[in-house]
Amino acid sequence: MTAIYRIIALLFIASLSVAQSNDNIILDDNFSGLRSMPLSNNTGAHTEYQYMSEAAPKCDWVVSNDKGWWTVRSNDRGKFIYQSKFDKDLYAHPAIITGDDFWQDYTVTASFEPESEDYLCGVMFRYNNDLCYYFFGLQEGNVVLKKAEYQTGFHQPNEKILASDKFKWKKGEILTAEISVNGSDIIAKLSNGIELRATDPTFSKGKIGFLSGVPARFHSARVTMNDDARSKFLTARKNFDQIEKDLQASNPKPVLWKKINTEGFGVGRNIRFGDLDNDGVTDVLIGQVVHHGPKDRNSELSCMTAMTFDGKKLWQIGEPDLWKDNLTNDCAFQIYDIDRDGKNDVIYCKDFELIVADGATGKTKYKTSTPDNPGPKPTSEGNNKYDKILGDCIYICDLSGNGYPSDIVIKDRYTHLWAYNNKLELLWNASCNTGHYPYTYDMDGDGKDELLMGFTMFDDNGKVLWSLDNQMHDHADGVAIVKFKENEEPKILCAASDEGFMLIDLKGNILEHLFLGHVQNPAIANFRDDLPGLEAVTINFWRNQGVIHFFDSGGDIYHSFEPNQYGSMCLPVNWTGRTEEFFVHNTNVEEGAMYDGWGRKAVIFPDDGHPDMCNAVLDITGDCRDEVVVWNPNEIWVYTQSDNPKTGKLYKPRRNPLYNYSNYQATVSQ
Repeated sequence: MTAIYRIIALLFIASLSVAQSNDNIILDDNFSGLRSMPLSNNTGAHTEYQYMSEAAPKCDWVVSNDKGWWTVRSNDRGKFIYQSKFDKDLYAHPAIITGDDFWQDYTVTASFEPESEDYLCGVMFRYNNDLCYYFFGLQEGNVVLKKAEYQTGFHQPNEKILASDKFKWKKGEILTAEISVNGSDIIAKLSNGIELRATDPTFSKGKIGFLSGVPARFHSARVTMNDDARSKFLTARKNFDQIEKDLQASNPKPVLWKKINTEGFGVGRNIRFGDLDNDGVTDVLIGQVVHHGPKDRNSELSCMTAMTFDGKKLWQIGEPDLWKDNLTNDCAFQIYDIDRDGKNDVIYCKDFELIVADGATGKTKYKTSTPDNPGPKPTSEGNNKYDKILGDCIYICDLSGNGYPSDIVIKDRYTHLWAYNNKLELLWNASCNTGHYPYTYDMDGDGKDELLMGFTMFDDNGKVLWSLDNQMHDHADGVAIVKFKENEEPKILCAASDEGFMLIDLKGNILEHLFLGHVQNPAIANFRDDLPGLEAVTINFWRNQGVIHFFDSGGDIYHSFEPNQYGSMCLPVNWTGRTEEFFVHNTNVEEGAMYDGWGRKAVIFPDDGHPDMCNAVLDITGDCRDEVVVWNPNEIWVYTQSDNPKTGKLYKPRRNPLYNYSNYQATVSQ
C-alpha cells in the first residue's frame, strides 16, 4: 500500500474514534492476541453428524461455513485475518463471524484489504445465519449495501440491493467501513467519503462478520453502542440467560449410569442397539468400516463387536483396527428377528454378501450374494466401483403383507434398490434417485407397505406410484411420512439437501418448498404444547452448517437459530416424562445441550470428561424416559435422569424402531 493510502486510512479511523468517543465499546479487535493459525478446518463430512474438537472455534471469530479458507497471519503492520480463496458461487459465500445474537442497534467499524476487485468483499452485520444478513462492501466495481435472505430457488440467492454507488479502488488500499444500524435505518460509509442509506426492517438484531469471495485481509473490527442500545442488549441477553438457567434448574440433570471401554474396536457414529443375547436387555453392536475409496463412496463393514452395556463382549466378526474408527456415511447392518424364531438376528452386508447371523453368537444362519452392479460400468473413481454392490444401508419393512416387518430393502449409492423377503429371496428391484434412507407407510390400507425412497413412492410390488426425480437437482437426505395433526391426512416431510425443505402429499404433490440451504437430519415430535400437532426441526450442513429451523405442523417456520457451525442428528429426547420433548444437538459441555422447542438450552451435560463425538437417544433402563448414549472410538457412556426411576403417569412416545437405525434417518416421535 502506498504511503498516501495508509495516511488516509489512519486519518479516517482516527475521525471515527473521535465521533464514537461517547459510545460504549462492545468489541475492539485488531487480532493482535490471536496466534497465526488456520481458523477454517478440513474435517469435511466428519462433522455432519459427529462433534469433533478439531472443528471447534479457535477464538471468538468463527468460520460460518465450509467456503473459502480463513487463517490468522501477520506482516510488518501486525496480525490480520486472511481469506485466501477465490469463490464465486452465488448461493453461498465465505464468511467468518463474531458477536452476539442479541446485538440490536450498533455501529461497526472495520478495515479490510481486498486483493481483487472481482466478486464480493466486505462486512456483514445483523447476521442471523450465513443465509440471512446485511452486507456492506465491494461487489464487482461497485460499493453496495444489500440484504440476503435465504434463496428463491435451487442455488438462486435472494439478495436485494438496498443502495449502491460506483467505486474506484486500487489494489493494496486499506478500506474502512462504518455501518450504523438504528431500528430499521441503516447508514453505511466507506473511507473515500461514499455514504449509502437504506431503511429495511427485516433483521432487527444479530452478529457481525467478514465476507469475501476473493483473497482479502481483514485488519480490525470495532463495535460500539450508545447507552440506550447497550442497556437494551444487556437486558435482552440477561433475560434469555435467566430463562435458560431456570429451565435447567427445573429439569432433571444427566447422571452417569454405565461406562464401556471400546478402545481398539470402537467407532464414530456407527453403532446399533438391540437385545442380542435374548435376555430382555438392550445391547450394543459396534461396526468398524473399511473405505475402499475414493473417499467414502465405497464403504463396508470390516469388523463387528457385540457387547452388553455391562462391558461384556459377546462376539466379534472381522479384525478390529484402530485406524478404521471413522465414518462419514451410512453402513448396512441392523438388529432384528427377521426369521421370526423369537430371537434377534443381525442382518448385514459384508464381502459382497447379504447375511443373516445369530444375534447371540454372530454365527451365520444363511446368506446370499449382494446384487450385481446394474451400472453404469464400474470405475475406480465412482460410486459402486465393484461388479457387485457393497450395500449402502438396510431398511426393514412389510412389503409382503405378513402383518409384521418381514422384508429387507438394500440400496447402492445412489441409483438402485432391491427388496428381499426374510429368506433373502429377491422380490423386486428398481432405480431412482435413492437419496440416503427410505421410509414406509401403508397408504392404501391393504396391509402392505408403500416405500418412499428419495423422491419416489413405490408400491409394495416395486411399481412406481409417482416420482419427483425429474424436478429435483439434489438428493433427499431424510424423509418421513407423518400425521402432523390427528384430523389430517399424513404428509411427507423431506429434508432435501440443497433443495431445502419440502412438504409433499401422498399423491406426490408438493405442498411447500422452502429453499433454506442444505437441509438434513429432520426430527418430528411434540416440541411445544402450545402449538397444535407435531413440530419439526431440521439442521443445515454443507455451505451453511449449523442453521436450525423449527416448523409448525403446517410446515411454516416459527423460529430459527445457529447455535454453532456443526451438523447433528437433532434427536428427540423424552427427558422429563412430560408431553413436550427436547432434542439433543450435541453433548459438548460448552457447545451442546438438549434444546427445547424455542431453541433454548433446557438441559446441559456435566463437565465430567465424557466423550462427546457421537450420541444416541433410547429408553434403556428404569422408567420409560430416554437415556442419552454418548461415545467416541474409545468409550461409551450412558446418561440417565437424576430422578430416575420416576413414578406416576409418564409420557412415552412412539419412535422409529431400533431395527431401522441410520445416520440419515428422519426421526419421528409421536
